Amino acid sequence: MRKLPIDHAYLRGVLLELLAIPSPAGLTDSIVHYMGRQLDSLGIAYELTRRGTIRAVLRRNLPERRKSSPACALVSHLDTLGAMVREIKPNGRLALQPVGTWSSRWAEGGRVTLFTENGRYRGSVLPLLASGHVYNEAIDTQPVNWDQLELRIDEDIASAEDARRLNIQIGDFVAFDANPELLENGYIVSRHLDDKAGVAAVLAAAKAIVDAGVPVPMDCHIVFTLTEEVGSGARAVIESDVSEVIGIDIGPVAAGQGAKEKGVTIPLMDSAGPHDYHLTRRLMKLCGDHGIPFNRDVFRFYHSDAGAAVSAGHDVRTALLCFGADASHGYERTNLSVLVNLAELLTLYIQSGPTLPEDRHERLDSVERFSHQLDAGQLQRVDAPQPDPSELVQGREQEADPEPSE
Repeated sequence: MRKLPIDHAYLRGVLLELLAIPSPAGLTDSIVHYMGRQLDSLGIAYELTRRGTIRAVLRRNLPERRKSSPACALVSHLDTLGAMVREIKPNGRLALQPVGTWSSRWAEGGRVTLFTENGRYRGSVLPLLASGHVYNEAIDTQPVNWDQLELRIDEDIASAEDARRLNIQIGDFVAFDANPELLENGYIVSRHLDDKAGVAAVLAAAKAIVDAGVPVPMDCHIVFTLTEEVGSGARAVIESDVSEVIGIDIGPVAAGQGAKEKGVTIPLMDSAGPHDYHLTRRLMKLCGDHGIPFNRDVFRFYHSDAGAAVSAGHDVRTALLCFGADASHGYERTNLSVLVNLAELLTLYIQSGPTLPEDRHERLDSVERFSHQLDAGQLQRVDAPQPDPSELVQGREQEADPEPSE
């Protein structure tokens, strides 16, 4: 097992191409076609669900393990945040409903594309009171919510009838421009790095595995989902032979968080609860053994494809691997070095085999072969004779009422 070189130019190019394709949840066919072409170019076989979720497979190439080794899954998502037309106003402006969970604060001022049944139009998302020359300081009194925004389409529209004449209808999708900027110091600033940066890192890792021709000890399912931003994601695409699911996604950088824009972020818990003890620590060990910088974190308000797989009833170990990004769900910023580190770690994981040998069995008939989270010394201390509870109470009372000092 060795850390493989990552094609930086490929990673950058794929990321910029992904960001150029509008893909709000529910409007993802175009990006599915793009991903199919990328996988075809890498020579990686894949299949599609009815709605377009992609499951590619890096096949294990160690024959002696073919019948006994379970599979793993790396899951990232192609869908992004966006909006949908919920009302055509009398003046021809459009009220919006968000697709995904995000603040109208980040939508305000966005340049967008409106997709009708037979065309597309450009426009801007504006506050209801948009002109300081007209409303003066009143523009600063508007609350932050989607009811305070409207979409102005850049066409001759002065009434609802004008909008309908262009075949604009309730339910039309609105995609926000990514506006990526890649700086010489490696920083990239853009909307929708969540999760197109993660997808680019996964593709770069897959390319490195294919180019190097290294041994792959277990089937690795590379899954690209389409509905993570609206909560379902990987609920219906994990196969029964998968024992480990790793989500690849954004890690929010902010005060009080461990995620950083340098180094892979490995969260130990998110809103779905703790991730698997053995798998997360194995990933941290791979980082330590191979010189990949990493950060530990706990996410407070965060859901992922890994959590969706467990909530759907899959009996799998889960973990998250994240690229730290500032201002998540807004104009996000990360560094390309993080994506390279993430891809490097994924190449190591793909080469490393199952986390625990026992995971090749769906069921065990005894605890004898079941895992231990603590080392032998800690287990011995847990099993050691315990002091009498009355002594503990007495000790606490003595501590609470000490001898007066001289």
